[in-house]
Amino acid sequence: MTDAAARLEDERRRLLASITSRDADVAGIVAAREGSNVDDEHDPEGATIAFERSQADHAADSARRRLAAVESALRRVEDGTYGVCEVCGRPIGEGRLEALPATARCVRCAARGDR
Repeated sequence: MTDAAARLEDERRRLLASITSRDADVAGIVAAREGSNVDDEHDPEGATIAFERSQADHAADSARRRLAAVESALRRVEDGTYGVCEVCGRPIGEGRLEALPATARCVRCAARGDR
């Protein structure tokens, strides 16, 4: 396994654990609200519960997006295109790959927002 693949697999494991934890947080918030007569609009604690759920949902969604990027990068490792910009076809710099192992774009294309 290459260094890049090992880093990506480590990140994949970390993200899966994070998603599991965030999903458990959301489930706990939902369970805490079940059976209660919480009215977020009028209950001073209700806004906190809604905010906490929103934050936990956002964190889980963000981790899922990062996981999708990592899994895409692992596929690029397998097919030999890892480290090649998906837009211009030039090599992605080693420093960029170290900082953002799942990136699919070189600095130039990422900065320009090329699709």
